Formats: sequence, C-alpha cells, structure tokens
Amino acid sequence: MSLPEIAKTAALIYLLAINLALFFTMGADKSLARHHKRRVPERTLFTLCLLGGGAGGVLGMLAFRHKTRHVKFVVGFPLILLAEAALLAWLAFRFL
Repeated sequence: MSLPEIAKTAALIYLLAINLALFFTMGADKSLARHHKRRVPERTLFTLCLLGGGAGGVLGMLAFRHKTRHVKFVVGFPLILLAEAALLAWLAFRFL
C-alpha cells in the first residue's frame, strides 16, 4: 500500500470516527436533557462538528430531534457540513 493510499484510508477512518462520535454525542445529550441531567456543552458539539463531524451533527439533529429549535445549530451545522463537503471536493480534485 502506497503512502497516498494510506493517507486516504486514514482520512476516511478519521471522518467516519468523528462523525459517529458527534452523532452519538447528540443522542447522549438528548437523553441527558430528557432526564434533567448535566448536559454536553454546546461548545463541545460545535468543536466536534468543526473537526469534520458535520454529517454526524446534521444526522444526529434529525435522528434525535435534538437542537432543532436553536438557530445556531439549525443553520450552523449544515453550513459547516457544506464547507466540509466543499473542502473535500477541492482536495479530491486537487490531489486525486
């Protein structure tokens, strides 16, 4: 396996992991909210989203109906996802 193939595989594994992490964190935060327990800070949710978890964040919002009344999430997560998709498209066209 060549170095570019290893890098591509590592990037895909990273993106899958960060998206799954944010998706399940959204679910956990929804559960904590229902039980009136200490919540996951919004800063943590946005940090995971900015680190590449845009798809997991948007899917988590939809699947768990969580943070759907907060404009900064309803607008912010999809915008971050679009920026991540644009970056990935640019990288793919530039280096593949």
